[in-house]
Amino acid sequence: MALTADPIASLIDTAFIGQIGPIELAAVGVSIAVFNQVSRIAIFPLVSVTTSFVAEEDASCSATYVEQVTKDMERALSENCEMKDLTLCEDSHRNVYDPLLYDSKNTDIPKISYEKKHIPSVSTALVVGGVLGLLQAILLVFGARPALMFMGVKSDSPMLTPACQYLTLRSLGAPAVLLSLAMQGVFRGFKDTKTPLYATVAGDVTNIILDPILMFGFRLGVSGAAIAHVISQYLISIILLWRLMKQVVVLPPSLKDLQFSRFLKNGFLLLARVIAVTFCVTLAASMAARQGSVPMAAFQICLQIWLATSLLADGLAVAGQAILANAFARRDHEKATSAASRVLQLGVVLGLALSVLLGAGLRFAAKLFTKDVDVLHLIYIGIPFVAVTQPINALAFVFDGINFGASDFAYSAYSMVLVAIVSITCLFILSSSHGFIGIWIALTIYMGLRMLAGFWRIGTASGPWMFLRT
Repeated sequence: MALTADPIASLIDTAFIGQIGPIELAAVGVSIAVFNQVSRIAIFPLVSVTTSFVAEEDASCSATYVEQVTKDMERALSENCEMKDLTLCEDSHRNVYDPLLYDSKNTDIPKISYEKKHIPSVSTALVVGGVLGLLQAILLVFGARPALMFMGVKSDSPMLTPACQYLTLRSLGAPAVLLSLAMQGVFRGFKDTKTPLYATVAGDVTNIILDPILMFGFRLGVSGAAIAHVISQYLISIILLWRLMKQVVVLPPSLKDLQFSRFLKNGFLLLARVIAVTFCVTLAASMAARQGSVPMAAFQICLQIWLATSLLADGLAVAGQAILANAFARRDHEKATSAASRVLQLGVVLGLALSVLLGAGLRFAAKLFTKDVDVLHLIYIGIPFVAVTQPINALAFVFDGINFGASDFAYSAYSMVLVAIVSITCLFILSSSHGFIGIWIALTIYMGLRMLAGFWRIGTASGPWMFLRT
């Protein structure tokens, strides 16, 4: 739900912008494609590495904590036994793990206080996220126009001005976006998915409320949509930081505690992977933009729905990643096998359900985004691809989470680069020969190959899954 909240807010943004006109809708579509391409290059490696590292360190920290609690409670109980009846002492020892012993009303047992968790990966993730966010903001603010022209928006195109306005303003929220997602990665590592959900929903509701006020009330158009999005992202960051500071030591006692080398080593592997992943989608958006504002507007609506529903499966992947990272850290292969099996089963069920839902309802829902007849015609052509690919998408995302949970970052990177090379070749060939339909055929091939690459690792019982052979 947390992963889907932001794409749903983007869909609502798209619906509001669609009321202005197809040119503005297409302009925002190109801008979002550029922003997402740059953001995901930084976000995806940072969040994925953070979730795995925090889950591993939290497992180690929890084991140390339990040992400390046991020793301290036994010492406190032993001291207490000197003044209490032996029967009471024996009862207390039998309940050494009872949470009631910590209740302030229980005066027989001294209350023991413990400090916040010190997990180096948390501090490292925040530093890296903040620096990357600032760099991204500077890059996009000063490079918005060249980036849009690279995407196929020509200097005389009516899309250029609104696209520049939207991209420049939205880029100001890049530091908040990367910090909030880094913190979401931390909470996922703790297997706390409620806090990111509450924060994301609070921010996205704010975005939805501000959209019509700024866009139509203050007549800011696409600039109003961008400002609303930026405000919502900073609100999410503030909420998450406030909650995180209650649980973890955010500022490390020494710079030596920061794990930059570990983050960079695995981060660069995932950086190669995410460039391959996002380049395929960004190139597809560029191909649609080169065909004109109408195909781009239709592609933007189909793509946003395609990504929003697919991220439901990414929620399963994140849950699987946190549980698997914890299991591998404890060398609990039985739990790792059970978790991987269950998340794959749920992925299949979710994919089939989404396929039926979108196939039946998307034709009617498309009119919520635009009234333009030409745009609607192309959306109807794209609906079968959006619906049929849902089971493939779900399994592709779930396999990603499984491999990340096993810290199999090298295989994930190399396999995705090979998938991207094949997919990009198909995209160039099919988009030139079959236009709008060709783009969606190429994206279907891309997700199919991505799913097979994830299956290959477990199916062959290789790498971290070699224990499956026994």
